[in-house]
Amino acid sequence: MDNPKQLLEYILTPSTEIFIIGAIIVFLLPILVHLYIARSTPYTTLPSILLLGPPGGGKTSLLTLLERGDSASATHTSQIPQSVELTVSNDHGAATYREAARIDAPGSHRKFLLVDTPGHGKLRNHAMTRIASGTLRGIVYVLDAASLDDYLADAAAYLHEVLLVLQKRTGAGKTSKTPDAIHVLIAANKLDLFTALPASLVRSNLEAELGRIRQSRSKGLLDSGVGVDEVGSEEQDGWLGEYGSEKFTFNQMREFDIEIDVVGGSVLEGKVDKWWDWISARI
Repeated sequence: MDNPKQLLEYILTPSTEIFIIGAIIVFLLPILVHLYIARSTPYTTLPSILLLGPPGGGKTSLLTLLERGDSASATHTSQIPQSVELTVSNDHGAATYREAARIDAPGSHRKFLLVDTPGHGKLRNHAMTRIASGTLRGIVYVLDAASLDDYLADAAAYLHEVLLVLQKRTGAGKTSKTPDAIHVLIAANKLDLFTALPASLVRSNLEAELGRIRQSRSKGLLDSGVGVDEVGSEEQDGWLGEYGSEKFTFNQMREFDIEIDVVGGSVLEGKVDKWWDWISARI
């Protein structure tokens, strides 16, 4: 092929070689382009906020309220986790959850995932596995403040499990890079009801019950027949808060870089702006 004319005639003349080369180009080129784009384009993983708590507290109702921005929809007991993508304002353009839920919300925004998890005792593993996620920015523990006395033991036992996982997570990072802090908001829901306890009483009741759980589990370990040397290390690993302290308070969790706030509200009446502000500050 001494000149371009001969080369062009060769390319345009049907032959086995030309068909093979053409097939390679047709099938291989899109793959190479896809790989190039995939490697050069960074994937963004959205930060997340986890909704936890006993069944009936209002987790799913809160999720639908923040998603819709006007009112919560009718819900039923969750069996599987579900999540929605929401936005918070970077420059306070959207001051309330209602404004943020609008398509034409003012200001610039950051996206995040709000993840609702089942509260039934047999399904709480969904929540516990998600605590280890590197994208988790905070936990909202939703409970029914109007009937807390009826299920205080269960609510505190679940909270104890969650806080102990967070405590061990922080302690595990002392030999290397300390993991990012994950703070907890205890959302005392249903304050619209006459029987609801104020946030201060919700806090004190939970602290007292957590203290009893802590002492009970420590005594159970001593009665289990474990050797004295082993009891000391196991008890300390499973002790929530300040080791050896007589009473438990949420302030003890600050030693592990865990801030715990108890704030009242009402999903039914849409009084969740303080919860929304707490979430926004974590994103």
